[in-house]
Amino acid sequence: MAEAGRSAENMSDNSTLLINCVSHGKRIAAVVCCHMLSTKDHKVGFIENSSDPNDLQAWCSECEAMFLSEGDKTEAFRQFNDLAIVCTDCYASIKKLHSD
Repeated sequence: MAEAGRSAENMSDNSTLLINCVSHGKRIAAVVCCHMLSTKDHKVGFIENSSDPNDLQAWCSECEAMFLSEGDKTEAFRQFNDLAIVCTDCYASIKKLHSD
């Protein structure tokens, strides 16, 4: 799975962000937490934060707990989450790997 870049900002707006994934070529961008990228040997959970196919966002169970504890996307949450931009094909693979 190729990581195209990093961002801690919400991608929600009216434009579709395209990235050039090393593995899949030009695709729509999606966002996942760093824990999903760094953990391959066990499921970390997969909580989706958007159902818009042009604005896919998800984080792991630990990020969800941190978000609920913080009550918002605080700076501490953003540092813990360390969002990464991936393509939608990578997102689908990550979802399959980390979903229950």
